[in-house]
Amino acid sequence: MSAYLGVDLAWGLGTASRAPNETGLVAMEADGTITHAGWARGVDDVTTWIAAHLGPQSLIAVDASLVVTNPTGIRESERQVGQRYGRWKVAANPTNQASAASAGAHLLDRLTVLGVEYVSDTASMRARTGPAMFECYPYTTLVGVEELGYDVERPRYKRLDLRVPAAEARARRAEAFDELVRRLRETPLDPPLQLNSHPLTAGLADPSVLHGPTHKHREDLLDGALCAWTAAFWERHGDQRVQILGGDPGLPSDPVDEAGRRPAVVAPARPSQRGTRG
Repeated sequence: MSAYLGVDLAWGLGTASRAPNETGLVAMEADGTITHAGWARGVDDVTTWIAAHLGPQSLIAVDASLVVTNPTGIRESERQVGQRYGRWKVAANPTNQASAASAGAHLLDRLTVLGVEYVSDTASMRARTGPAMFECYPYTTLVGVEELGYDVERPRYKRLDLRVPAAEARARRAEAFDELVRRLRETPLDPPLQLNSHPLTAGLADPSVLHGPTHKHREDLLDGALCAWTAAFWERHGDQRVQILGGDPGLPSDPVDEAGRRPAVVAPARPSQRGTRG
């Protein structure tokens, strides 16, 4: 049973003829030891994996939109990502109730049945008496944790840079991925993240390949590790180093859902990333 679970959830549900994309999954203990890592496809298999690793007070971080109450447009939490982290070239994809990418909401329903509570503020997270889950966004973690050194902009380890030729873009993406893994392995972090403690996450330190699907496979696992570590970071530092986007009482927010849950993103933050400045 693990203290922290990271879920880089594929947002799409798939179709009868096409399986959902892979979801990266990482289970981590409080000392940063990774006890399980891997991939799954579809909400059913992700739910099964979570249930198998769920501890009495596990904290589950999910990179996907969990609570969506706006019929159209963008959630306020997503808007605030751009406002506060835009200077680092970080923005969130908009979601609403008309979005086809609804795996997060389905996962929330499944885990609620399993007794997992949704939390969107530090007080509720700390007061939990059972397992709990929340929404996160790895890019805000990478630029919001000063120790990682991304002071100017986010690392470009995901999408290709369309401003340069494709071969050069793939090489740059691989370089950014390898540099990110190096920083995560070598930077003294509080709490720790021990990528070398599991064979699959240790393998992320191998030189990147340029092949797109292989890169995405590795990226999903890395983001799963970042999600798990974000959960540990929130529990370790609370409001001192984390802000709740969409949960500021002085700013606009989306309506709560029928269960009283508010759409929110838990985001590590430097002092300059708080408030409305981006």
